[in-house]
Amino acid sequence: MKIFLIGVSCIGTTTIGAKLAVLLDYPFFDLDEEIETFFGTSIERLQNQFLTIYSFRKEASKALKYLLSRRVSENCIIALPPSGLMDNYWRIVKKAARTVVVLKDKPENILQRITFYDIDSRQIEKHLTKKEKLLYLKEIKKDITYFRRTYARADLTVDITGLGPDNTYKASRCQE
Repeated sequence: MKIFLIGVSCIGTTTIGAKLAVLLDYPFFDLDEEIETFFGTSIERLQNQFLTIYSFRKEASKALKYLLSRRVSENCIIALPPSGLMDNYWRIVKKAARTVVVLKDKPENILQRITFYDIDSRQIEKHLTKKEKLLYLKEIKKDITYFRRTYARADLTVDITGLGPDNTYKASRCQE
């Protein structure tokens, strides 16, 4: 069984996916990392090679297809990017024997987890001003609205509002 976790940026798919993988004794894959390994470059550098986000996703989906073709992915947890249920990603995901789980949280909580990376995917320290926080909060709300329709394709939605990564597994068990 493959479990795909998805949600807007900084929702916690990587953190929660890694913890869930330990609990289930499954391998864990972050698709962003798999894409970077597959193409030998950072996500941002790869995106810069394409004129549209659609053409980037079309190319990047090759890494997902490759990952799913490997024996190690028979039973696994995969953290998808926010667009993981769109375009070529979705064409690949829907063919897999899988469960897709959307993580949901309040925009204010997501803002507290926001992280920044340089062009080579190295995490950088950035302190936001009050004005920047308001702008990012607005962008998070836009993303939630934008992805809402594609996230309806998921098999399960888990609301992690107010929970840390250690409590999220308990929340998902309660919603079954």
